[in-house]
Formats: sequence, structure tokens, C-alpha cells
Amino acid sequence: MRFITFEKSNRTVRSGILLESDLVIDIDEATNGKLPGNMIDFLEKSDSNLKIAQDLLQLSIGDKGVYSLNEITLLAPLPQPKSFRDFYAFEQHVKSARENRGLEMIPEWYQIPVFYFSNHLAIKGPEDTISKPVDCNWLDYELEVACIIGKQGRNIAAVEAEDYIFGYCILNDWSARDLQRQEMKVGLGPAKGKDFATSIGPWIITKDEMDPLRSGKGFDISMKARINGVLLSEGNMKEIYYSFGEMIERASAGVTLYPGEIIGSGTVGTGCILELGTEAHRWLQPGDEVELEIDKLGVLKNTIIKD
Repeated sequence: MRFITFEKSNRTVRSGILLESDLVIDIDEATNGKLPGNMIDFLEKSDSNLKIAQDLLQLSIGDKGVYSLNEITLLAPLPQPKSFRDFYAFEQHVKSARENRGLEMIPEWYQIPVFYFSNHLAIKGPEDTISKPVDCNWLDYELEVACIIGKQGRNIAAVEAEDYIFGYCILNDWSARDLQRQEMKVGLGPAKGKDFATSIGPWIITKDEMDPLRSGKGFDISMKARINGVLLSEGNMKEIYYSFGEMIERASAGVTLYPGEIIGSGTVGTGCILELGTEAHRWLQPGDEVELEIDKLGVLKNTIIKD
């Protein structure tokens, strides 16, 4: 199933299911309130709520709570996550990005999956505009996959982590590289280089839909990024070094994870301008349209504007 958050013509915001036929089901309206109208509440009891939601897949236009896709506006599928941790799990990206900064690979990267916390209150959705920070001259995109936690857990072993994943979506970890570079010289960060915006969407696909595509520690899904229609980045999630299970094990060590938290994979190889170099493309400017496309996860498009 593909779960979305959307706005109706009357400005009401709801959670729903997007069918292959481009029909949208308002899960609260269609079940007369048996299912909650927002994704955070849905995720709180995701196992039982998914069983109820299965019955909605047979609905069609004319049934209560069913709308055409062109009648609604898609928003970020999880507009207000409880937290957002972003990992650094693709070896090619780490190596290339460090080489571009004149740095060698460090052995510690191969010992533990590492992450940082970003601003979970600055989430953007499909077609949202992204304001270029006023003091940023090196604005970048990052092509990533995110998983959504759907079950509470603590000290979760990697082999058991699948039970705690609700689904997956595209993630664009926007980066002000000049701000990031400056602050990380101090030995702390990234912070201001990241906290202005993160895009997710257009939907969250449930984990069962991804199972047939498992390959290595990830999934055999093509990942692409285009700027103004020109293909710039191309990779595959199966190239990931650390699995989401290993990331969840690390994140939950001594800490409780809750439904509605986001975990990012980090950038796939070639998945940002920092890695490709400005010879391949200049830093992003107002007016640029950035489009991320991942098999099964859809297309996430945003336009840069001046703040």
C-alpha cells in the first residue's frame, strides 16, 4: 500500500491510501473514523490499522471517502515526524565526498553506522518550494531512501529490525555545503548546513511491497536525480553498505524508538553535487527544479526559491 497525506479542496488535511488507479482514499472518512485522519496516529497502532486498511483497497470512485488524484494536493506523507536521524551508509558517497575535500577514508566508518539528527520540524513534501538560505552559496540536493518506524522498540537487534519498519519513501536531505563546511571545522555538526529543509514523499510504501526487490543489504531499485530535466545522479540502493536493520540497531542502542520516527539512508553514490563536483553542475540556484526518482517510491520534485 502507498500511504499519503493530502489536502482536500476545503483545506482539510487527511491521511490516505493512493491506489494504482490514481484514486485517493480518505481512510478516516471511508471507515467512519475507525482509522485516524493523520499518519502519526495511524502509525501508533500500525499493525492493527493495516489490517483494517486492507479492506479499503476494493473501493472505487463513487464510494464514500474516494477521490481522484487531481481533486487533492499531495503533502509530505509524514508532515511532522517525531524525529529524523540521517545515516551515512553508502560507501561510494562517503569516499568520493571525502576525496573532494582532500580527506582519506577513515577505518571507523567501517566499524559502526553513524548518523546525525536533523530538523524534523522542517519537512517539505512533493512540489513544495525550498527556500535557499540567505547566507548560502553552495546549495545541494541529496538522493536518499528513508524508512519510517512503525513500532516502539529499544535495543533492537538488526535481525529483528524488520518488525519495526512500517515502510519507505524518497528523502532529499537539502544541504548548505558552505555553512556545513564552516561549522564542521569546529568539530561539531552538521547543523545549520542541514536544518532549513528536508523533503520526503510523494508516498510511503509499506515494507511488504518492497520485499520482492531485496538485494544485498538493500533493494534492487534504481535511484536518479535530475536538475531542470537533466539526469545528473544515478545509482542503486542495493549498493548500500549498512542495512536499515543495522542502522536501527545502532539508533535504538540504549534508546527507545517510537512510531513516526524517520531514518535516512544517507546519499547514494553520485547522489549530490558535492560528490560529482561543480564541473558536473553548479550549486543550486533559485528557479532550479530538482527531481528525485526511485523505483517503487515515485518521483519527488521541488523548486528552489529565494528566501
